[in-house]
Amino acid sequence: MPVPAAPAPEPDRWYSQEALSGTLVTLVPLQPEHAEGYAAAVRSDGGADQVYRWLGRAPVPVTAELARAEILAALAARARGDRFPFAQLDSGTGEVLGTTSYYEVRPELRTLAIGYTWLGRRWWRTGHNTESKLLLLSQAFDVLAAARVVWHTDVLNERSRAAIERLGATFEGVLRKHRIRADGTWRDTAQYAMTDEDWPAARDRLRASLSR
Repeated sequence: MPVPAAPAPEPDRWYSQEALSGTLVTLVPLQPEHAEGYAAAVRSDGGADQVYRWLGRAPVPVTAELARAEILAALAARARGDRFPFAQLDSGTGEVLGTTSYYEVRPELRTLAIGYTWLGRRWWRTGHNTESKLLLLSQAFDVLAAARVVWHTDVLNERSRAAIERLGATFEGVLRKHRIRADGTWRDTAQYAMTDEDWPAARDRLRASLSR
């Protein structure tokens, strides 16, 4: 017999966007004052084109002015309750590394999505992304009592899909003509999800990965 779904114990907390701190990375609510560091992270190691290739947004924010405009757009989405953006900061230096967000936040269903994520080329394969996702997932499952966390990515973005799969998420299918890319073409989206039943094993793997 199906088990009734329990409601989120503190639904208002899902919208509070608390700062999350780790050894490598700290996540804080994104603010306009992050603009200069945001642009510097996009340009790091000459990786702007790689970082923004699949993000579906233009122009690439390689200047503080463009970065500020993108941040203000993200904050407008936050005001609407559509997206809750974080700046990813290096815990040691305070440098901006990139950004990530919660979106599709639905406390009544105990579900949310993680996305709008990028990390400057300089910090790829350093453990920062792994710890960032561990912080976001720990907040979702252990603090908010989420039942399900979702990811969306371009079906052609093999690097992103591999990274999501390494987190322990399950591929659920393709959403056809789901979004529009920066070049105006239709994007098919690969959808992944992790449930609260999946989380303990995924958490242990992520912790083990960081310890290495």
